[in-house]
Amino acid sequence: MFVLFSDGACSGNPGPGGWACVLVTPEGSVRELAGRQDATTNNRMEMLGVISGLRAISGRPGKAVIHTDSTYVLGGITGWIRGWKRRGWTTAAGEPVKNEDLWRQLDDLVSARGKGGVEWRWVKGHDGHDANERCDELAVALCRKWPHQLYSGPLLSYPHGSLAPSDHQPLPERRKAKKSSESSGPATYLSLLEGRLEKHSTWKECEARVKGRSGARFKKVRSPQEEESVLEDWGLG
Repeated sequence: MFVLFSDGACSGNPGPGGWACVLVTPEGSVRELAGRQDATTNNRMEMLGVISGLRAISGRPGKAVIHTDSTYVLGGITGWIRGWKRRGWTTAAGEPVKNEDLWRQLDDLVSARGKGGVEWRWVKGHDGHDANERCDELAVALCRKWPHQLYSGPLLSYPHGSLAPSDHQPLPERRKAKKSSESSGPATYLSLLEGRLEKHSTWKECEARVKGRSGARFKKVRSPQEEESVLEDWGLG
């Protein structure tokens, strides 16, 4: 089987971004891939890491075991995408699916490998996982135009830690804000417009940004837990 690890990074959202993946082949070789874009989002970089790895093995038989720390990528490709396609690439709210171009590419690459040809595994980011940390290191380097070197060679000589497939881990459940003292702090207003997130101390400031703007999203939160939950729902967690 092929083993693929991937990650993405973005300086600002949107802003300059980088993606990276580490690919292990059945023959025991390793190839690192990476790239960047000047104006993008973190979610697009996460997707491009996976897409680029699958493209590199296109037409080659064998299961691909893909590791990512992106709940956006995993939630989309294993669940949400079925509803999007059924509704003509619109969300349940009737809005166009964001990053539709990349979702179509990823869907085509996964479908081309046949039933059971791709296995998805989630890894917790920034948790000491060797391959995930290496992908993050490369993605950040590309994003910020730092010097870097991509490895290509035998698995036994790989210098950046273990590339063994990870155990299955369940996706973290979307946390709902607790209605307790944690949610009784001062109100902050979040707004998301054209991919850019902003925080406002008053509703007047938030309203001025989103009123009359197509596709704008906004939400009042009273705790870090509520904010985290909203960002996850918006695909920015």
